[in-house]
Amino acid sequence: MSATGLEVFDSTIQTTNIWLNDVMREFGWTDRHKAFHALRSVLQTLRDRLSVNEAAQLSAQLPLLIRGVFFEGWHPSDKPRKERHWDQFVAHVSESFALDTEVDPTEITRVVLRVLCRHVAQGEADSLRRVLPAEIRELMPA
Repeated sequence: MSATGLEVFDSTIQTTNIWLNDVMREFGWTDRHKAFHALRSVLQTLRDRLSVNEAAQLSAQLPLLIRGVFFEGWHPSDKPRKERHWDQFVAHVSESFALDTEVDPTEITRVVLRVLCRHVAQGEADSLRRVLPAEIRELMPA
């Protein structure tokens, strides 16, 4: 029996839970809220570094629920950001974890990018590697 009455919603909830479980497993976390916060923070930071077309292409690979989070609060008129260095990129993730001193924003970024690359098509992961500056690309898995 369907939990929501719509297969598309049940499917995206299940897929989103898989992504969150992957983030939690990589960190050894049990806090789903924290995993969701990490996923949202890194994906939105990545989105803001991509051109509108690149963000749209990546979003097509995301589960419906995560795609909504990806675009939440987006203002594409001033994008992409021009950061070229990994520390500038990670600073945006760090801002969203300002009250949580027990996390490492660089590691959060690496883990979420690893989970992302595991779940999108290889071609999309390769495309991200091509469009991101070398220093930011170093945060992604090989």
